[in-house]
Formats: sequence, C-alpha cells, structure tokens
Amino acid sequence: MNIEAVKSIYFFEMARTRRTLLQSVVSPVISTSLYFIVFGAAIGARIQEINGVSYGAFITPGLMMLTLLTQCIGNGSFGIYFPKFTGTIYELLSSPISMLEIVLGYVGAAATKGLMIGTIILATASLFVDLSIAHPFVMLFFFVLTAITFSLFGFIIGIWAKDFEQLNLIPMLVVPPLVFLGGSFYSIDMLPPFWRAVSHFNPVLYLISGFRWSFFEISDVNPVASAVIILVFLLVCMSVLTWIFHTGYRLRN
Repeated sequence: MNIEAVKSIYFFEMARTRRTLLQSVVSPVISTSLYFIVFGAAIGARIQEINGVSYGAFITPGLMMLTLLTQCIGNGSFGIYFPKFTGTIYELLSSPISMLEIVLGYVGAAATKGLMIGTIILATASLFVDLSIAHPFVMLFFFVLTAITFSLFGFIIGIWAKDFEQLNLIPMLVVPPLVFLGGSFYSIDMLPPFWRAVSHFNPVLYLISGFRWSFFEISDVNPVASAVIILVFLLVCMSVLTWIFHTGYRLRN
C-alpha cells in the first residue's frame, strides 16, 4: 500500500474545500437554516409532533441525509471527473499507484467532506430545536457508512459522465426528489395506503428511517433492513468499480 500516494490525493482534494469555503460550508448552513425557518415555522405550526417528536427535531435527520447525499455524490464525482476533463487522469493512471489507492484517496476525501458538512448541519439544527441521540453509535454507523457508500457512488458517476451536464444529472435531478419523497419531512404512515406502499420502493426511505431511529427510536421501516440496504448498495458500488478498473471503462479512451 502506497500510503504517501493516498495521502497526496486525499490532502489535495481536502485543499479544494478550503479554497471553496463559501460554497462548501456556508451555503449548506444557510440552506439548512432556511429549511428550519420555512418548514419549522410554516408546517411546524400545523404539525406539532410526529410520533411524539417535535416536528423541527423530526426533520433534522432528513435534512442531514439530504446534505450528506448531495455533498458526498457531488464531491466524489467532481474529484475524479476534473482530472478527466483536464487530461491529468492519464498521469494518474500511468503513475505507480494502484486503483485501490486512487479510490481510497478520492473517496476518503469526499466522505470526509460530507461528514464535516453533516456535522455542521447537526450543530446548526441544535440551534433551532432540542435534539437528543438515543443511540449515538448506531447514528455514527449510518452516518459514516452512508458517506462512504455515496462517495463511491459519486466516484462512479464521475467516471461515467462525459460532460458537466451528465455530472450534475443525478445529484441535482434524481437525489433531491428521492430524499424529499423518502420521508424527510413526514412519516409515510401519514400517506394513503397506495402511496405508502410505493414509498417502500424508494431506497432513500431506508437510509432516512434507519438514521432517524438512531435519534428518536422511531422509524418507518425496520432499522436492520435499513442497514442491509446500505451494505448491499455499498457492495454493488464496489463491484461496479472493480469492473470499471478491470476494463478501463471511460478511463483509457
């Protein structure tokens, strides 16, 4: 294992966060504050509690997941796409670095950035509502595993994308609707039976429900099922990356 190579890629990517501090940190904090002001004041005035939890606290895990998924996918995809765009990817591929070390550097940095922003969102949320974490280790499990999994997913998107339009397609047009429809701001028990059944086909529902259970011990689905879904998706991403590096798909042409 070439630790120095992994560190070089990792710290190079982390330095990009410092250069874009306003976009990377300030923007998510402002967005989260607006969510709490709008949803907490407007909807919270009509829905005082859901399953015994205040509405403001109830939406906090969903907001954290929305930010975490968006940040991890965005950072993971842009990190590998930009070398492709500038042509420096060939220097990386011809250097004495294994594919595993490349993935560890880029995905590790993307996951770290996502976890940092998610933690900042949690701190911001605590300024608006009273929060308690019933199972901190379970929360960390879901938090870290989701960050790693979707950073890998973003890395795959970055390799697949041919232009900036494709690069932003999934993070901007696919992920937010899935999060909004995955029980971020409501419990699916509030839906009619048909739409409640349809919601179970949304994979993001399982992420948010498992994460919310670690806070309040309430969940729309079994937390074990949530953990299994994330682990299966992680294995799928690892399998796809193994195939990509084995075939050189969109890397060597």
